[in-house]
Amino acid sequence: MARPRQFDEHDAVVQATDLFWRHGYHATSVRDLGAALDLTPSSLYRTFTDKHTLFLRALDHYRATESAQARALLDRIDDPVRDTLRDWLLWLVTCPVPADDGSGASADGPRKGCFIVNTATELGATDPDVTARTEAAFDVTRQALCDLLHAARTRGELTPATDPDTTAELLFTTVLGLRVRERAGHDPVLLTTTITATLTALLPAPA
Repeated sequence: MARPRQFDEHDAVVQATDLFWRHGYHATSVRDLGAALDLTPSSLYRTFTDKHTLFLRALDHYRATESAQARALLDRIDDPVRDTLRDWLLWLVTCPVPADDGSGASADGPRKGCFIVNTATELGATDPDVTARTEAAFDVTRQALCDLLHAARTRGELTPATDPDTTAELLFTTVLGLRVRERAGHDPVLLTTTITATLTALLPAPA
């Protein structure tokens, strides 16, 4: 007999997000999702239609939570630009991995990286619905970087030779590399050194 719909759909999406985030789309089976969400396959399909639809819900949830938190760290346009960028970049590569038990404690083990970057790396441009979501998330980050750097140039924090739009693209590309390295478990000390060197090279202080 199928399980009655006595569950919180939002909580189910949260749990599915964590599963997809940790393992990726292809490596997460319907059986895995059913076990994590405590749903029979028929209940899962009745509620979310299919695995792909649930995956899109998971991406939307991630963008509304984790991505929004990252964007908030970039919205400090009135603070010194180098401090804002350094704090944001360090947060990206050192934020703790939540434990599976929902306690909020950090967990040892493989880093999860960024769900959006992981998805773009795994699926590329093969899925239009997924691509629309990953590109929208990337555009938000690029625009936030542009806004931050334009404000810094207006305040005189950047040299006249520093182009905010080009620098934003360089920083964005650096971020993608950092997130992949974080996911691969590279030493945070090395990543911190890379962040310092990147900011020094891209944002030299005015004379």
